[in-house]
Amino acid sequence: MVKLSELQVKEVIMIDDGRRIGHISDLEIDPDNGKILAIVLIVKDKRDALFSKSEELVIPWNRIVRIGSDVILVREIHTPLLYGDASYIEKE
Repeated sequence: MVKLSELQVKEVIMIDDGRRIGHISDLEIDPDNGKILAIVLIVKDKRDALFSKSEELVIPWNRIVRIGSDVILVREIHTPLLYGDASYIEKE
């Protein structure tokens, strides 16, 4: 079993272009069955690092390709999802 604190130190990288996205800040978990639905990242605007506004980016769990020892590789996200947009949840 992997702890959230262990995932938070890994950097999230887009596998398509090698772009660094950030680090995990939280997980979205389905309360009914305990499955992880998505990872939540804090993304900062790098133009003004000290006073920059940070936003939460939601990456659905099915977009994760591999969790390595140092990084988490994810497939390209076509439309960034902000926290609170539940459109990424797959209906069974």
